[in-house]
Amino acid sequence: MTSYKQTEYEVLRRRCAVLHQQGWKQVAIAQALGLTQGWVSRTLTKYRQHGQDALAWRKPAGAAAKITDNQLTQLVEELNKGAEYHGFPGHVWTRPRVNEVIKRLFGVSYDPSQIGRLLKKVAWTRQKPQPKARQQDPERVKHWREVRLPDLKKSSD
Repeated sequence: MTSYKQTEYEVLRRRCAVLHQQGWKQVAIAQALGLTQGWVSRTLTKYRQHGQDALAWRKPAGAAAKITDNQLTQLVEELNKGAEYHGFPGHVWTRPRVNEVIKRLFGVSYDPSQIGRLLKKVAWTRQKPQPKARQQDPERVKHWREVRLPDLKKSSD
């Protein structure tokens, strides 16, 4: 059996129907297209039942979304309020924390591995927290680096 891309199967289904209309047998169609006789049989059955529409390529159906696009927008608005607003210590959003907010707001739960995919849809990306304190005073840090640190290094020698 020949290997084809998903999008190429629509062309093959249409070719299969044309060859069948020209009087070709299923075995001959399967051999000519490099497919199995079972595939040809299923394709022709769908064609007989539903016509040309049955031959069109369709995006495979995935699982239904647990939250709507409007709810996703609402989630982003809530996340923008910050983790502390929602009762979490610190300012960092983690997947389990986001999942907890989703549970509270919409009553549904996601596998933590899927939270990243969900956030990617709304252009939220994974960020590594900065190691410095948010309340840090840049002037005091500069003074410490330029004055105190050199003094400490001198005294340790």
